[in-house]
Amino acid sequence: MVYQPPAGARDLLPLDVAQKRWIEDRLKQVFHRWGYHRIITSTLERMDTLMAGGAIDHSTVIQLQSADNEELGLRPELTASIARTVVTRMAGTSYPQRLYYSGNIFQRPPDLQHNQPQEFFQTGVELLGGGGLVADGEVLMMLADCSQALALKSWHLILGEAGITRSLLQAFPEKIRHQVRYAIANLDRITIDNLPLSEELRSRARMILDLRGNPGDVLQKVSNLGLEAPQQEAVNNLKALVDLLASQGNFPLILDLSLIQTIDYYTGIVFEVVSDTETGANVLCRGGRYDGLLGLYHPQGENIPGIGFAFSIEDLYQFLSQNQQLPQATPTTDWLVVPETPNAYAPAFAYAQKLRDSHQLVRVEIDLGGRNAQEIKQYATDRTIAQIAWINANGSPVIQSVQDSKGE
Repeated sequence: MVYQPPAGARDLLPLDVAQKRWIEDRLKQVFHRWGYHRIITSTLERMDTLMAGGAIDHSTVIQLQSADNEELGLRPELTASIARTVVTRMAGTSYPQRLYYSGNIFQRPPDLQHNQPQEFFQTGVELLGGGGLVADGEVLMMLADCSQALALKSWHLILGEAGITRSLLQAFPEKIRHQVRYAIANLDRITIDNLPLSEELRSRARMILDLRGNPGDVLQKVSNLGLEAPQQEAVNNLKALVDLLASQGNFPLILDLSLIQTIDYYTGIVFEVVSDTETGANVLCRGGRYDGLLGLYHPQGENIPGIGFAFSIEDLYQFLSQNQQLPQATPTTDWLVVPETPNAYAPAFAYAQKLRDSHQLVRVEIDLGGRNAQEIKQYATDRTIAQIAWINANGSPVIQSVQDSKGE
């Protein structure tokens, strides 16, 4: 019998881990510079937490049953878990809270195929307790900083506004609104053309699909729709954000009021980082504002504003691999310490520890025995180990550079 991980799961080998850490380390450095602190939440949650008030599709959650018949699930994203943690475990904390995370999530695709991935990795941030223009601007500018840290090429930010889009959808009959929303989210003109809509509503759906492009042009189109005061205020706020981003230089921005995220707890701006490659556009990051989410978990139902984003490590890996930006080998060992006789075991361990203490990033291996000198040298060559320290019984080292194979 050949043992394999369950369908949809996978193992990360040392090179996979090195490449994943290369990505995560660069993102974490950005998060630290912006004053964010790491939070780690439970992989396993109660189903009512994961549902986020119905904003997350029940069928996408991989469910489990506790010994007490409590419905549990593996988290399909991390924002709801962080919201639950902050309002229940950090009660009385001061705001804003700047938090970042790096962890695995589990999502069951709607049309699950054999061996289709169900486990993924995300790294992202949540800015909690901050609303308005400055908070939105901070998150989007940090997102640009992350893209620069990863040396992303040919990327742009697609920016939408969930409140405006939701108000534009109110004109559609409730029984068919979800289908219209789904078609717009997937830019599916064929479905729009075939839904049982009046020509007026069909034109409206097509119009929403076309609210995409240069920010100035899109804002002009939507301002001409005769919006009510709350929607017009949202448009004005969106224009102020666009102007703020433009003031920071060449910000690659596309305004898209047809942008609808699959998770339905967003209340304000929504956005994606998209890269252009020879094979097409790839979404590397998603996020948005969710001012009603934390109130679902707050004991007094207090609404606390929030905004955040998550990078998909798998999508970043695919994109960066095409540009050969990721490490192509695991980090090499610096030293191989070889006890020449059994009496040299203790001094060999002592010498290896002395090397490790000399620099916190040095890698030192102990030879485990059972090989002659030639085999040891070949092992060091194969592993690209820089130096061998041969230790005799009195602890005296003989240092050999693997490159030139000359003792010193």
